[in-house]
Amino acid sequence: MHSSSHTRLAAVLAAATAALAATVVGLLAGGEPSYAGTLSGTFYKDPNSKVLQWLAANPNDSRASLIRDRIGAQPQGRWFASWNPSTIQSEVSAYVSGANSANQIPLAIVYEIPNRDCGGASAGGAPDYNQYRSWVDSFARGLGTRTAVVLLEPDSLALQTCLSSTELANRNSALAYAINAIKSNNPSAKVYLDAGHSAWNSAGDQAQRLVNAGVRSADGFYSNVSNFRWTADEVAYGRNVLNAIGASNLHQVIDVSRNGKGPNGSEWCDPSGRGVGVPPTTATGESTVDAFVWAKPPGEADGCAASAGTFVADLAYQLALNGVVPTATATATSSPSKSVSPSASPSASTSPSASTSPSASSSPTGNASCSVAYRVDSQWNNGFTAAVTITNRGPAINGWTLTFSFTGNQVITNPWNTGVTQSGTAVTAKDVGYNSSISTGGTVSFGFQATYSGTNGAPTGFKLNGVACS
Repeated sequence: MHSSSHTRLAAVLAAATAALAATVVGLLAGGEPSYAGTLSGTFYKDPNSKVLQWLAANPNDSRASLIRDRIGAQPQGRWFASWNPSTIQSEVSAYVSGANSANQIPLAIVYEIPNRDCGGASAGGAPDYNQYRSWVDSFARGLGTRTAVVLLEPDSLALQTCLSSTELANRNSALAYAINAIKSNNPSAKVYLDAGHSAWNSAGDQAQRLVNAGVRSADGFYSNVSNFRWTADEVAYGRNVLNAIGASNLHQVIDVSRNGKGPNGSEWCDPSGRGVGVPPTTATGESTVDAFVWAKPPGEADGCAASAGTFVADLAYQLALNGVVPTATATATSSPSKSVSPSASPSASTSPSASTSPSASSSPTGNASCSVAYRVDSQWNNGFTAAVTITNRGPAINGWTLTFSFTGNQVITNPWNTGVTQSGTAVTAKDVGYNSSISTGGTVSFGFQATYSGTNGAPTGFKLNGVACS
């Protein structure tokens, strides 16, 4: 029922000329101090999500453990997408109360605008704008008084091909009304408007659409909801949109729920071979980005594998199998430094750049029973993501620890597929259970997001279980 893929013919044409960057990834803060943007804390894991319902009903399914570990364990947004004027307030209140009790941030996606999705796979919405305003008022009254993140009406601004000028004016007016209703009822709520994604409308065009809908009264905009674009592309795109708007108080939110493998060309409806992205976090390492979120719940169809919003176990399994693999036991014990304050006017010149070739690791002396490949996947003004691949050239290993040293002031903030501790430049990375075994000739990979300043040189002195690697 909910969440369109946000790509239609115009997006397909735009995607044909869009340059793709390597992924920017971040991971769940896991209790670490948050930094970047204006949000702090962790997101709420809805106990009533469809994936958890499926897991409860199918504990012996062969796909269940992977889906549980890599999707069910992560916080995901709750979509409010049903025409339910008599119960919407109580439904929102129950969801937000659960998050408040857990001292976490609820992520609510409002999807009830009239003529949503231009009658596509996620068609529906309120019968008219007067009834929509009444529904939004009830929604807003359920939000309580604590921090809540609201993504207002996916598709509403990026997809407008079906609207006449009068209908467009009515939609913009309704969105501005919704911002005011939410903010009036809960001044602590963070409200973001639809910015499509980086391969859809131009930054200037999207900025004007956002301004027309009242974004200056909101907290910013979101992108990539229900899509698959690389995070690096979305960060750069968002900076350009912010620059075009010219409002230094606004920020962006990026949906990373299904972009672990990036897009499959211009396919938008349940494309094959995609993977989950990194877990939700407010510690983005990017001053313009308030949060990376899982807005589109992985495994819920876009409208091709099943009706939109239906949980499909096969989709979830493939996304879990192919994606960046988060685990509940992977934690970063280092203390990340604060990111630089957002600049008054974000500049496209600081957009992320993907490395074209791996950074070469050093070749320390010693018994070369292992080798390590280190690669910077994406780098921006004060942060980067990197991947590390260990190849075991000695006897089979069951349980591994890799140590190395940075050559500068790099600080790991968010690891995945590993547990990390850092003391100064010295880093210790350990397996997280499921990836503890490395056969002779076998490999294991992990990655991390980190901050840096100055030169981002490759680490040195790799040792696997105390033995130097080449």
